[in-house]
Amino acid sequence: MGHGVSSDTTGHTIVEQNSNEHYLGLVNFGNTCYCNSVLQALYFCKPFRERVLNYRSTQKSKKENLLTCLADLFHMIISGKRRTGALQPKKFINKLRKENSTFDNDMQQDAHEFLNHLLNTCADILLAERKEEKEKHDKQRNKANVVAVTNNYGQSNGDGQYIRTSVSINGNNDMAIANTPIEDTWIHELFQGTLVSTTKCLNCETV
Repeated sequence: MGHGVSSDTTGHTIVEQNSNEHYLGLVNFGNTCYCNSVLQALYFCKPFRERVLNYRSTQKSKKENLLTCLADLFHMIISGKRRTGALQPKKFINKLRKENSTFDNDMQQDAHEFLNHLLNTCADILLAERKEEKEKHDKQRNKANVVAVTNNYGQSNGDGQYIRTSVSINGNNDMAIANTPIEDTWIHELFQGTLVSTTKCLNCETV
């Protein structure tokens, strides 16, 4: 089950007192063990869990998507009073089935295919949100540029002549967002790698 959990001779679960982890199982909704096993593995991938929970706490949009449902599930596990037992991931399963017809049935599915779908969907959500935020700041910056040009000669020196005024239109945060690439997310940082294939001779062992 993981570090901090063991079983006695009767098969009952024992949780170490110095462990802060929550070891909650997930209820099966008609052959959803492929989903539950992947969710359990991802939950105990601490870098991923921390990013998901951080996304939940910092999310500006109120849109419900697969990532927000995953974050809510992780939050339920980590914030619950019970350290063992089982949760019903109904909200996540319902959202998964609604968004992808492949999983909208009671058939067993491939865990690897589900993992790829989940990670790709989460990455797409993050990319879309980053793109939307970047476009929003681009509009604000362009609007500020128009205001700056309009006010460039907006102050009189008292002799009937207008002098040039300096206007600060971009803060460090705006510049950081404008220059942030939108191709990579923390999903890519944690899981993206390079697939390498090699061929080795069985006789001379030359690669």
